[in-house]
Amino acid sequence: MRVYGHDLDRPKLARLSGDLTALGGVRSVVLDDGAERGIRVLEFRTGTGLAFDVMVDRAMDIGPAEHAGRSFGWRSATGFRHPGLHEYRDEDGLAWLRSFSGLVVTAGLDHTLFTADVDATQYRYPFRQSVWNGLHGRIANIPARLLGYGEDWRTPDTCTLWAEGEVRQAAVFGEHLRLRRRVEADLGTSAIRLIDTVTNHGFDPTPHMLLYHINLGWPLVDAGTRFVAPIARTRFSTDSVRQQRVSYQRFPEPQAGFVEQVYVHDLVATDDGRLAAAVVNERLEFGMQLEWSAKEFPYFFEWLHLREGAYAVGLEPSTHDVGGDAAARADGSMIWLGAGESRSYRTVFAVLEGADAIGAAVRAIQARQLQPTPDVPS
Repeated sequence: MRVYGHDLDRPKLARLSGDLTALGGVRSVVLDDGAERGIRVLEFRTGTGLAFDVMVDRAMDIGPAEHAGRSFGWRSATGFRHPGLHEYRDEDGLAWLRSFSGLVVTAGLDHTLFTADVDATQYRYPFRQSVWNGLHGRIANIPARLLGYGEDWRTPDTCTLWAEGEVRQAAVFGEHLRLRRRVEADLGTSAIRLIDTVTNHGFDPTPHMLLYHINLGWPLVDAGTRFVAPIARTRFSTDSVRQQRVSYQRFPEPQAGFVEQVYVHDLVATDDGRLAAAVVNERLEFGMQLEWSAKEFPYFFEWLHLREGAYAVGLEPSTHDVGGDAAARADGSMIWLGAGESRSYRTVFAVLEGADAIGAAVRAIQARQLQPTPDVPS
């Protein structure tokens, strides 16, 4: 790895410092004030300016994220609220919005998108014929069991920073799903790897849905910031698009009274089935590229919340279309995990630093497919 003008391996780094943390590493802390009090956090630093927090007590989601002191993970007014304050049925299922902040907020494991009351007779409990699900499901506000974290020299040239945990979503006479999550970042690089496996540890067929709400904020998101993706076709799922007509591909400054807009994009994958999208700020020469599997997440949404005080762009790879739980059951697209069955997901977040890195990423995406030129689809 090349850092600070040095070509470093493990022996050379040891000569320069008696402690790896002079360059980077993973540190365990506990937040101790306000609504965040009591949350276990793992602080990652890769030595390139990339720093991010894994929120152990919030499903090991990624909260604050920055590069060279510039934030790109969205910070909302809620802060990183302790899950013990979360009331699932509060506000007709919209209480999720009181804990909505950070680079990654996971939706699932058996329900995503808007509230729904759906059939639960597969669990064979006479007093629970249906189950009610709030916005984006339960998983984001369940603490993980931390399995480990640290620094691993896989070769003399590569040190991987890692953390792994298990999040259990279970009920008697209900689902028993477990999310095994591993977060990795190599020392001397500016990329994060998120590796998830969801397993049905119960004995009844169980619905499974997963969506990553990947939220980008200021200063990465600013007037003139661009969204680039290999889009073959785009459509919108909120009336606000028709009413406000704010572009999906180049963003304005914060807007008074802006109503969220959601675009649904059909993307073109590489020959090996990978998809990529990027948000780039050419003025700052700063960007973030997301890469994922079309097989794992065949659907993709772009969420615009460009209101004053809550200025954000969301990238949302999803296992299911925007219709959500009830629609997936009706059209037969719902994923049903049998006893012991698993699904795995691998996603990469890469910081783009400098005009050359941004240009190369944009050219690679556009070589696959040029996105539609109209700012708003008809």
